[in-house]
Amino acid sequence: MSLIQADMGESAVKEVLVLGIGNILHMDEGIGVHVINHITESGESFPENVEFFDGGTFGLDLLPLMSGRKKIIIVDALKTDDEPGSIYRFSAEHLVDRNYVYSLHDLGVKKLVDMLKLMGEDPEVEIIGIVPADYTSFAIGISDSVRESIPRAVEQIHKAVV
Repeated sequence: MSLIQADMGESAVKEVLVLGIGNILHMDEGIGVHVINHITESGESFPENVEFFDGGTFGLDLLPLMSGRKKIIIVDALKTDDEPGSIYRFSAEHLVDRNYVYSLHDLGVKKLVDMLKLMGEDPEVEIIGIVPADYTSFAIGISDSVRESIPRAVEQIHKAVV
């Protein structure tokens, strides 16, 4: 049994998946994981049909977890020239159709969405991106400006799951 299967257990697949991705060993690059951890540790209230998962740096191994969903929300660091801690929310089509390079994992996110479509899956996919201050330092933690953006990111997740 794989790690993903073990975490999903025997329960039915929930309609909405909120997936935090990133490498927590490189400061703000792991913001997606930090947001998921914040939600699960704080006991934040969400509808019963929503599942949260720390995708870390799993990549294509996440496809079985993403399968069968109506909606997938990916939380990730977003490489753009805006202020650290700024939050963007956009559909995956914006990333995929126009080949924009925003996410630090843009090729991985694009490939995941493309692979889902090849598998016959067509969930609604949204990206919630947070602009990092430091994604190159080899250290665990996040910068203050990015940490302060977590409640606003959670608000965007609340809006996206409905």
